Amino acid sequence: MSEPQVVASLHAPPGLNGAAPAPDRRRLWKAAIKWPMYAVAVMPVLLAAGWRVGQGLAVRLDQLLLFLLAAVLLLAWENLANDVFDADTGVDAQGKPHSLVNLTGRRDRVAALANGALLLGLALMALVALRSSPAVLALVLACCGIGYAYQGPPFRLGYRGLGEPLCWIAFGPLATAAGLLALAPPAEAGGGWLAAVPWRTAIELGSGPALATTLVLFCSHFHQVEEDAAHGKRSPVVRLGTGTAAGLVPWFVAGTLSFQWAPVLVGQWPLTALLGVAGLPAGQALIRLLREHHRDPQRISGSKFLALRFQALNGLGLALGLALGPLLAPWLGGVPGGR
Repeated sequence: MSEPQVVASLHAPPGLNGAAPAPDRRRLWKAAIKWPMYAVAVMPVLLAAGWRVGQGLAVRLDQLLLFLLAAVLLLAWENLANDVFDADTGVDAQGKPHSLVNLTGRRDRVAALANGALLLGLALMALVALRSSPAVLALVLACCGIGYAYQGPPFRLGYRGLGEPLCWIAFGPLATAAGLLALAPPAEAGGGWLAAVPWRTAIELGSGPALATTLVLFCSHFHQVEEDAAHGKRSPVVRLGTGTAAGLVPWFVAGTLSFQWAPVLVGQWPLTALLGVAGLPAGQALIRLLREHHRDPQRISGSKFLALRFQALNGLGLALGLALGPLLAPWLGGVPGGR
């Protein structure tokens, strides 16, 4: 049973004894770990690496590896802390047995594990910043602040339907700018607190992939509308209804690709940047699934994972395309591109 199937089983119709079939504990743990979700954590710095290679600039592999590890730890903190905060509001009590708090019955231990992941992730980011620019740590702290405000008290902005724009900001301009600075040599990054943050490049590079990441969060609400509404979680899908919300998914996909194709059309990026289209089949499958079955929680429980596939393939395709641009430009007749 895959993770989408585990989630689907929570919304399955009752069996002969009146109870829905329960997934076994091992598969619940697999669903709780959420390993596919970490594609969203590593994407900003992978995009930064692809962009720098395409520009003929050095990429510091040691910094790349440290950043990747720190990003995974920080997303682990986000996921664990969200389980804790959702346990406090009761939103996960009935519909989410694969919550770590529900699995372990120990909110305190999950909270301690979350805090440990946060401290270790920030320590690694501090090391990355020490070897590049202090602005890296400032940008990452801003991302963590947004992550806390999303679910943490007293803000709980995700309960007010603000999670999606916060997600775009954190995984777009902020995280991408941090990745660009982290991979640059210290002299290039500026080395001080007044280092120039490459906002223009970060926005241009990170906007499309961050919209794909935001789509993952958006799709995570479809199968739990009743639970969210009952506990005051006014996600966009709760506010709009599943039908209207499903109608927005094609715009997420089109917007993601438009942000990436526009620099190609004006000659700033190479033609190979169009490799981000690798995510389109998953995007089309997601659009079709939600259009036809948005009212059926069991059928659409895997929509988040289709969105993740779109996000991962699109981002990796773009990063690879940017990196390969100068090598393939003579054969494609394109520009090696960019500033």
